[in-house]
Parts: sequence; C-alpha cells; structure tokens
Amino acid sequence: MFTKWNLLLDSIADGILMLDKDGHMIYCNPMVTQITGYEEHELLNQSFSKLNDEVADAIKTEYALNMAFRTGRFAAEGWKSHKAQGRFWGQAILAPVFDDAQQFQGYSCVLRDNNEKKKEEISLRHSEERYRLMVEGVKDYSIFLLDTEGHIVTWNDGGKYIQGYSASEITGKHFSIFYTSDDLASKKPEMELRIARQTGMYQEEGWRVKKNGSVFWASIVLTALYNEHNVLIGFSKVTRDLSERQKNAESLRESEERYRSIVEQVSDYGIFMMDEKGRIVSWNEGAKRIKGYDAKEIIGKYFSIFYQEEDILNGKPAYELTVARAVGKYEEEGWRLRKDGERFWANIVITAIYNTSRNLIGFSKVTRDLTERKKTEQALKESYQSSRQLAEELTATNAELSAANQELEQFTSIVSHDLQEPVRTLKSFLQLMNMKLDQGQFQDLKTYLEKSIHAANRMKGLITNLLDYSQISKNELVKENIKITELIDYTLQNLKASIDASKAEITVAIDPATQCIDADRIQLVQLLQNLLSNALKYTDDKVPQITIRCKAENGYVKFQVTDNGIGIDHNDLNKVFDVFRRLHTVKDYPGTGMGLAIAKKVVERHQGRIWLESEPGKGTTFYFTIRES
Repeated sequence: MFTKWNLLLDSIADGILMLDKDGHMIYCNPMVTQITGYEEHELLNQSFSKLNDEVADAIKTEYALNMAFRTGRFAAEGWKSHKAQGRFWGQAILAPVFDDAQQFQGYSCVLRDNNEKKKEEISLRHSEERYRLMVEGVKDYSIFLLDTEGHIVTWNDGGKYIQGYSASEITGKHFSIFYTSDDLASKKPEMELRIARQTGMYQEEGWRVKKNGSVFWASIVLTALYNEHNVLIGFSKVTRDLSERQKNAESLRESEERYRSIVEQVSDYGIFMMDEKGRIVSWNEGAKRIKGYDAKEIIGKYFSIFYQEEDILNGKPAYELTVARAVGKYEEEGWRLRKDGERFWANIVITAIYNTSRNLIGFSKVTRDLTERKKTEQALKESYQSSRQLAEELTATNAELSAANQELEQFTSIVSHDLQEPVRTLKSFLQLMNMKLDQGQFQDLKTYLEKSIHAANRMKGLITNLLDYSQISKNELVKENIKITELIDYTLQNLKASIDASKAEITVAIDPATQCIDADRIQLVQLLQNLLSNALKYTDDKVPQITIRCKAENGYVKFQVTDNGIGIDHNDLNKVFDVFRRLHTVKDYPGTGMGLAIAKKVVERHQGRIWLESEPGKGTTFYFTIRES
C-alpha cells in the first residue's frame, strides 16, 4: 500500500537503499537508478559490492558493513559503478537498522553522487598541493606568510630547519620573535613592515634568533601582498641561514641507528618511520618483504605511495595522520599496494611520535599483511553461504515434492473412486441383461442397454478429462502477447450456444491500462471457458448475470468472474478445485467435476493463484491472477 513514507523516500534527492544482514540490496528509491544507471530489478537481491567500481571487492564491502554495525555509522567516498558511464565518485553512508525489539534487521544506505564536487576539490587541491610542495619542500629557505599585523599564518619545513620551531609552536605568533633584544628595542620589526607596506618590499641581512636562543646571520626578503582590490592582505617572508645549516644532523643519525638496530631485522611486520608530513625516513626488512621496495627506492617518498587512487583522491593518507596526531594512534584494516601494483589486505597502526618537549617529530607505522587470512575467512564464508543456499533449495524442493505427493495421493483416491462408479454401473446392467436372457425375458433389455451405454460414455468423459488435466502439466507453455478483449471474445464465441440458450447477460469491464497479457492462448481460453460454463450451469433456472473484470495489480493481471448462481457453502470452498470433486448430483447439474481442477492447474502453470468468494443463493465470484511477464 502506498504511504506518505513512500512519497518521502521517492522524493529524496539522495539515493536510499536498504540492505539485508548479508549486504544484499532489498530496496532502492528512484534516485538510485538516476545516480547509478541501474534499474531497480538489476540491483535487488544483489550484493552491495555491485555498486563499487571493482565489483568483486567483497572484502571491502564486508569491512564497511562490519564498521557500520560496530560504530553505528560508516561513511566512505570512492569510485562507484555506473551502468552506462563506467564510474563516478560517490559517497555511501551505512548505518545498522534495528526493529522495535532491537533485533538487527540489516543496513540503511544513503548514496550520493559527488562527482562534480570531487572534481572541484581535486582542482583546488592540485593548486594548493603545487604551492605546498613548492614551498614546504624547500629546506634551504624559511618561507612563511604573515597577516597584516605581522602574525605568522603558515610555516614550511625550512622554517623548522633554520629557526627550530614546528608549525604548531610558531603559527599565530608575531614574527618579532626572531629578532634580537636590540632590534626589538629599536622597533625594527615594525619598521620593516612599514617599509614593505610603502615600497612593496624590504630586504636586508642581519642577525636573527633561533628557538634555542642562538643567533644566526640571515638574509631576509619581506614582500607586501595585495588582493585584486589593491588591499593589503599580509606579507610573505623568505629567510636564508647563511651560517650553520645542519646542527642536529649527527644526533639524527644516532637516533636512526638505534631505531634501525631494533626493527630492521623484523620480517613479519613492515615497520618504518615518517616525518611530520608523512615522508618515509626509515625502512625495515619486513617492509621490504611485504611491499617490495628497497630502502633506497622508498626513503624520502610520501607514504601515500602505498594507497589506491580513490583513497588518495579522498584524502585518506592525510586524514590518518590527522587522527594519529589528534588521539595518538590510528588503526584500521584496508587495501594497500605493493611495488608491482598488486593489492594486499593490511592491518596498519600509525603512532604519533613526540620528543621530550611533547613536540611532534614524526610517526611510526606498522603494517601486517592479512591477505591470506582474509582469503581463508572469505572462502569459509562463501562455503557457508553455498551450504545455506543449498539447504534452502533442498527445503523448497522437499516442500514441493511433499505437496506433489499429497496431490498425487488425493488424485489417486478420487480417480479410483470416480472411475469405478461407471464400471460398477456398466457391470451391473450387463449382469441383469445376462440374467434376463437366461430367463427368456426381453422387455427391459433396451433400457439396460441404454444405461450401460450412458455409463460407458460417462467413463469416456472422465478419461478424456483426465487426459486434458495431465496434458496441462506435460505440455510446454506457448506464451504470446494476447489482447485481453480478443481472449474474452474468443471464449464467449465458443460458448455462444449455451449463452443464447440461457439468455445470459454478460458484462465485460477491462481496465484501459491493462490491454494485453503474455500467456498461453489455448490454456487461458480453456480456463475462462470452464469458469463461464460453471456460471451458466449453476443458476437454479434464473437468467444468468455474469460480469468479467480485468485489471493490473502488483505485477499480475487479475481476472474476476462474478455470477448470480446458486452459490457454494462456506465449508465447500476449499473442495471445488479437487479432481472429480462434485458438490451436486449429475442428474441435477451434469459434468465430470474436472473443470475447476483444470482451471487451477492452468493458473499455477502461469505462476498465479485462483480463489473464490461465495454464499449460498447469492452467487459466486472467482478470482485468478496471471503474472504480467
């Protein structure tokens, strides 16, 4: 039934999906089709991994579902599959769904197309990245920006290297922190800003102060920065150390040597150090074995080299460092890349490293290859799923066989009873004829002979109907697109003699939206003919009034045949479809009792169902459905 909730879900601008416990899609709103290009029937009962750019990535899908279940919400951006256009950049937000009894039922998923947004983000990131790489990678120069009052707003590696401050220590402070006490007393920093503001640039060499209080001879260039409206927005400052450059080089080498002696021989784990920006500064034997790089190939490169394209576009490496910096550690499982481009499923732990002053000096990263373990777990899960599916199929087959056996037992019992009745009649009259002949009496022989012929004809009719019934299941359905009006006209033409004789009034009402149906023409005519024959027959001498209706409903075409006949008692409603089942004597209403059994078999062959509503004396309505395609 359509509800306001359906209207709400159908009108939402995001794709909305519902997944079962195993991650198979069981509902999607129209926006999912617009976003992915897949129709609803192409997605339903498919694994959610179908929407990933790499369809077979069941491990990643399982991980996302597990994270959503454990944390209550899991959002991921990456390449998604579009049926016609290849792929698009999308966001999927997963959350577990529980019923009123707090029983886990599956997952909800919000799917968004962030393709254009990602393009803009990538363009901006590339622009910023070029600047950052150009500036931050420079070590021989301290390059930073000041606001209009001289407060530091950016900081590069050269600033830390030359002046000793990390970005977290210096950002926001006034640049006068680098000046000697004599320069501060003479208000030299203010003078430099004023000259740069007036002339566009200030340049000189002089003494500057490092974080540790030592001084160094520096070359500085201070440049005023203006926006497109010629409004001052700040200053850039470039400082070069013209004296001592690598004061701490020996200390760093000693530290690296101690670290290397501890971890470089570990082979089961990839263990290496990174600086604050994520550049690799050490490499052990386990890292070489797992990822395939020699130390000389990898040291100095950003650790994002191990990440897939979508992770890089999504800013995942930087995010991991941000989390590790904020909480001390970042841990997860996910795909990583080896040197040859092969993926492996990794458990990784990134830990922020601080010095004795609680200043961040870099990160350690430990990587473990879990690919084989995951493959084993996946194989076990697939084996379980296959076993479960096989068990379900066997259960369904057993149920079908049980129903077939029950139907066969009922069929055998009824057939043996109904076929024996004309045989007994025929035998009885033949015995009477034989006895009369022995006695020389001939006056009743013609009557006995006529009744014997009648019994034989009845047996022939029963056998013919049994053959028709068996042929319905044996013959292959020959489906064709049939106009419903033609189907009903053909049926009425077959019954014209009976309709004219009974002066029946027949009304046909077909929904304009339901014009055709895919079905076996011969069997459907036989089905309608049997229902209409019963409506004409069981009238109790009234003029038959019959209405035939037809409309589409929930993927089926629903037919309705209503009459004003004698009706059927409530206790007999479930009996009328049995083979040879008759509720009245042949004398009152002739027939074999096979018409409705044949009708039921035809409907079942077309994957539909048949039922009736009736009251004695008030007529009967038969309903049956035929699958649309």
